[in-house]
Amino acid sequence: MEDRPLADLFPTPTRERWLGLVEGVLKGGDFEKRLVSKTADGIRIEPLYEPAAPVAQPVRAPGPWRIAQRVDHPDAQAAHGLAMADLEGGADALNLVFSGSVFARGFGLAADDVSALDTALSGVMLSLIATRLDAGGPRLVKALAAHRNEDLGALDLDLGLDPIGTLATTGRLDATMPEIGAAVSSLLSEFDGAGFTGRAMLADGRPYHEAGASEAAELAAILATAVAYLRMLEAGGHDLARARDAVAILLVADADEFLTIAKFRAMRRLWARVEAACGLDPKPLRLHAETAWRMMNRNDPFVNILRTGMAACSAGLGGADSVTVIPYTASLGLADAFARRVARNSQIVLIEESNLARVADPAAGAGGFEALTEELTTTAWAAFQAIEREGGIVASLQAGAIQARIGETRATRVRNVATRREPLTGASEFPFLAEKPVTVLDLPASATLAPAFALDGSGTTTCEALPSSRLAEPYEALRDASDAHLAETGRRPLVFLANLGTVAVFNARSTFAANAFAAGGIEAVNEEGFSESDALARAFAESGARIACICSSDALYATHAAAAAEALKAAGARTVYLAGKPGDLAEGLEAAGVDAYLHAGGDLLALLQAALGEATRA
Repeated sequence: MEDRPLADLFPTPTRERWLGLVEGVLKGGDFEKRLVSKTADGIRIEPLYEPAAPVAQPVRAPGPWRIAQRVDHPDAQAAHGLAMADLEGGADALNLVFSGSVFARGFGLAADDVSALDTALSGVMLSLIATRLDAGGPRLVKALAAHRNEDLGALDLDLGLDPIGTLATTGRLDATMPEIGAAVSSLLSEFDGAGFTGRAMLADGRPYHEAGASEAAELAAILATAVAYLRMLEAGGHDLARARDAVAILLVADADEFLTIAKFRAMRRLWARVEAACGLDPKPLRLHAETAWRMMNRNDPFVNILRTGMAACSAGLGGADSVTVIPYTASLGLADAFARRVARNSQIVLIEESNLARVADPAAGAGGFEALTEELTTTAWAAFQAIEREGGIVASLQAGAIQARIGETRATRVRNVATRREPLTGASEFPFLAEKPVTVLDLPASATLAPAFALDGSGTTTCEALPSSRLAEPYEALRDASDAHLAETGRRPLVFLANLGTVAVFNARSTFAANAFAAGGIEAVNEEGFSESDALARAFAESGARIACICSSDALYATHAAAAAEALKAAGARTVYLAGKPGDLAEGLEAAGVDAYLHAGGDLLALLQAALGEATRA
């Protein structure tokens, strides 16, 4: 036997050889359509990448990223109990999400004085953890440090001031931008005088991501915001080096592993370019991550654990300094202790058991990640320059330019969700109508939103507010209507599956149809197949359903679908669907009573909205 490595016994693989094999598998199919995809920014994602030379990458400080947990219970004593459980359970950072924040989702810590904040953080050794404020009162934390005789300079503290983010989310600031710049510069001077060495400003990507922005658009808006804060602080008397050190960035991490890792890597490269343009020696950027609100489900929320786990992993591998996992029940209400435990444990597994934080930049040299990072960096820099040409981030928001660009991307994303080109597990794909309710804290969300950045000035700054929505909301609205029908009648809306032939013939399309209708809260009935139209009509009449869907093979559609449609209509079916595309049979099928077609790529959301209306109409 030859004593050689196994790989040496085979010819060296080449891209040309691989392409030859692919052509044989595609059998004349279009390579671009079948195997190449594009991001929302039009960046190509190839099916295969060759190894790349590692590119020098600005990275975070060595060591694991911080596990950050939200402190967002309105009651200070209850918030304290949850925060202590988080810290004792492995978290090493807290985000104080105050009630004025739009990202409190209707809840948030109600701490208006030092006493309330001291209660919420009782027993918390602030010098041993990282703390970030979300729409909080920075002077409260400063007063708390003084009350506890803590050295402000020893605290790893982010004040989280983001007036531009507040403008983008609410559409209004009760002060002019020069007044705001003077106020934040004065505040930083006050804190620096007390020994503060942390970050005052936060360029936050959540307003843009939740509005539907692409990866490059989010990066560009964040970069433009951070640059605006550099200018703001420099104009207020701070040198550029201190202004740079006073700015932190928050990026949103979603379940797309490749793009999330590339986005975080690109953010550090982009910031390094800004530092170079300012004549500053590069320093590690303080880069926070939070998992995406946009991707969260209300229905089948356990899927959110998978999404947030992948997002946290990707953010950590991409170089985040801290990662906040939104609890999997957050879209249903205020998370309880169990949901918070799951959120932090998902990161503990990644860091302590999987050891993913031991490598500084694990994506280095991987062809796909290096290519995506470079393309995203280039695209985002061009988008940033466009914002700068419009006069900067504030001027662009006031002109509605950013909103318009994000609106176009959001509209495309909405279409993709409706057609399931962008599938949502638990909502548009693999819905589970028999799910059991999950537990959240019994606390009603508040409809009142206090301003996240309050300053009484001589004027106002306004713009069109960016919307915030989750992708699954249209499907959740259908499920809500189905739930209401179930509560009123004792049964969900029904669709009768008019299966033609044997199980082997109809099973693929009947399974497809049942899952598709379930996405709208419509329960499929009938698992039998029919060869006679009379038996089919009787079964439909006895089912209690008001709509029906014919399911079988193309061959049986040619011979039996028209008769089945006529029988169903005669039996009282309000709407008759056919699973699949009709092809040349369309005219005859529609004459026989087929009203619509259920097939991959069609507008499922519109079909379900109409179907639910017919299925529930008295």
